Amino acid sequence: MKINLYNIANLLALFILFGFGSMNAQKAGSWERSKTNINSDWNYLENDAKNISEIVNAGNWVGINLPHSWNSQDATDNEAGYRRSASWYKKSLVIPAVDANKIYQLYFEGSNITTKVYVNGKEVGEHIGGYIGFTFDITKFIKAGNNEVLVRVDNSYNIEIIPSQKSDFFIYGGITRDVWLLSMAKNHIGNIKITTPKVSEKSASLVVVASVENAKSPAGFSYFAQLMNPKGKVVATKKGTLSGEETTIAFNEIKNPQLWDINAPNLYSVSVSLLENGKVTDKIDDKVGFRWFEFKDNGPFFLNGKRVLIRGTHRHEEHAGVGAAMSNEQHRKDMESIKEMGANFVRLAHYPQDPEIYKACDELGLLVWDELPWCRGGMGNEVWKNNTKNMLAEMINQNYNHPSIIIWSLGNEMNWLPDFKDGDNTEKTNVFLTELNDIAHKLDPNRKTAIRKYEEGSKIVDVFSPSIWSGWYSGSYKSYKKAIDKYKLDYKHFIHTEYGGDSHVGRHSENPITGEGLIKTEGWEEAIVQTKVANIAQIGDWSENYIVDLFDWHLHISENDPTFVGNAQWAFKDFGTPLRPEDDIPYMNQKGLVDRNGNPKDAYYVFKSYWSDKPFAYIESHTWTERQGPKNTARILNVFSNCPKVEFFHNGVSLGVKTRNIKSYPASGLTWEVNFAEGKNTLVAVGTTKDGKKVTDSIDVNYRFTKNEAATGLVLSSEKLKNGNYLVTTIAVDKNNLRCLDYEDRVYFQCLSGGQTLKNQGTPTGSESIKMSNGKAAIEVIPNAKDDSIEMTILNQNFKGEYLKFKKI
Repeated sequence: MKINLYNIANLLALFILFGFGSMNAQKAGSWERSKTNINSDWNYLENDAKNISEIVNAGNWVGINLPHSWNSQDATDNEAGYRRSASWYKKSLVIPAVDANKIYQLYFEGSNITTKVYVNGKEVGEHIGGYIGFTFDITKFIKAGNNEVLVRVDNSYNIEIIPSQKSDFFIYGGITRDVWLLSMAKNHIGNIKITTPKVSEKSASLVVVASVENAKSPAGFSYFAQLMNPKGKVVATKKGTLSGEETTIAFNEIKNPQLWDINAPNLYSVSVSLLENGKVTDKIDDKVGFRWFEFKDNGPFFLNGKRVLIRGTHRHEEHAGVGAAMSNEQHRKDMESIKEMGANFVRLAHYPQDPEIYKACDELGLLVWDELPWCRGGMGNEVWKNNTKNMLAEMINQNYNHPSIIIWSLGNEMNWLPDFKDGDNTEKTNVFLTELNDIAHKLDPNRKTAIRKYEEGSKIVDVFSPSIWSGWYSGSYKSYKKAIDKYKLDYKHFIHTEYGGDSHVGRHSENPITGEGLIKTEGWEEAIVQTKVANIAQIGDWSENYIVDLFDWHLHISENDPTFVGNAQWAFKDFGTPLRPEDDIPYMNQKGLVDRNGNPKDAYYVFKSYWSDKPFAYIESHTWTERQGPKNTARILNVFSNCPKVEFFHNGVSLGVKTRNIKSYPASGLTWEVNFAEGKNTLVAVGTTKDGKKVTDSIDVNYRFTKNEAATGLVLSSEKLKNGNYLVTTIAVDKNNLRCLDYEDRVYFQCLSGGQTLKNQGTPTGSESIKMSNGKAAIEVIPNAKDDSIEMTILNQNFKGEYLKFKKI
């Protein structure tokens, strides 16, 4: 007897898929609505053929799992441009039996940017627009047994689909999110729409709009709906009839609701069961939060009747090594890190994001600004308009039930850099913006609309954010209060989104640019005339110190203003952009509070000190352990902490206890003057909480009284990391072998043999081309298993290159 291993594998797969059922399946007796993840075991073909006939016999398919993007690394490599074209995906989908009483669908959480789906050689449908989920009914295309699914995804340059190609972020191509196989009864409940028309601390009402899909007659359909509180207890039920027309299911009096709030994100569960001739044939459920909010005219924001200062940031959907093809775990980790920082608001820039993000915001208590991807490019032609309106409707309809969302943004910098002739015509743009605003309010009368940086349309939407980049693109950061005081009067509902600046991890300055925008002398050089810096983005040093000071000032202002709505820093994590090849890490926007891997920079702790409740102390800075300066010249050291009192120690000697006061600047008054000793200096900060508990932070700083001379060469060294890889570090040195702490030129790493660099990551240790931070740069190297040693070289124009060969340990 011959055993066919392929058939056994298929039978096992079927048993797992349909025998055990998906973890996401909902079951009740003889009916089943299933949702099965099908991310595994796809094949990928990098071929831009337009027709299925051109690729059916292709032999160079590569096995992959989803999510996937063909730009995961080529977007952030050292070559100009990134692949803007089409590719194909293929999967063998096994369905043991096709139930004539069910329908089957493929649900894509998102793919960029135009997607065409085929099943068993037949075209099922096409979806235009990235960043938004879509579903195709494949019932009439499938058969029992093996089914071939082919998907063509195209992220080619297309000015008729937003966002504009001139946007400051990559448009990653591929199936960048999860894909699911859905099955349900032929007569089933469509997506339900949940609204909470009236909410107070004493009572609330709930309305669920539902209908039966594929219903030819209303006869025989009824529903049973129930509402469960956050602990799973049923608090209300409802019965009635259901048809193909939309039916309103109203729960009119919910006593003493547990409100959804930023500190207590209570979520109720709503379920609606469909009964046909008395038997359950379908069931759908979702979460709901009871809350109300208000933007006071020319004043602050209120949630559930209490003033809440919006403490926000922004998020782009990408991560080192994978680009936009992030796992759900990576999505969740981003949001948990944002919440841990103490934020209560996130603007999703500049497009709708993965469903995991909205789920996390609901569960963590993060208010959301959800944004239509009309980013730059001006207004387009009629095709462009239809695509844009469709994407707005899709965004609102698919995300409608999330209590975390308070704003639908209609765009960002929309009229800037037009793609079409006359695309920046203000009169025409405002007509279309008004149409979008009307669509948004018709689909959702209960949330606000907003735009950013399009002054001419500021009165069309409910909430407006002008562009204020004090201390970065213009002016000094100490002009911030003047700006917000003006805009609070100018706009009825004003919120400030986007502020900050770039910082390069490990780069520090003893005298960063001041809040007046002045460059000061270092202190041991010949005195110079102070220089005013008009555009710090172009002329500044990109040091972590400067950005810490800038953010500290912005928060010092916003946290002490009782009439301010609040703001959102740009952006939480470093992200890739095709417009910045010259940046310290090429093609990276380095305005993040964390690097592209999610590792915090110094600035992260500034925000945490103002916003977080979890006690901590952080000495600025853990990446500044090599310093220099004249003898007997005191340095001011900042400690960022949320503890009421902090004591600071230098080499075991207390420099005193200070009381934290957010009305003081910098660091809420937690600053000490330190006269460093030559050599090793141990710094310790001890924070005391309100209940007397202690939190501690410490660093060692090597300090010298000798200033380095001009750099004369580069030195390479290596160390083994815990993950088995090696960190290869280069140091710029002068003729006396002193590290040149003022050297910031670009260097280029190359692994000659024995391994491969961890490149194209867009991180401080994941780029072969990088500018130095205080005379230092490093890269991670993955060793080859068969080789005993690794050979590395470092190059730049000044010193031509150095070579290092080291044995693996």
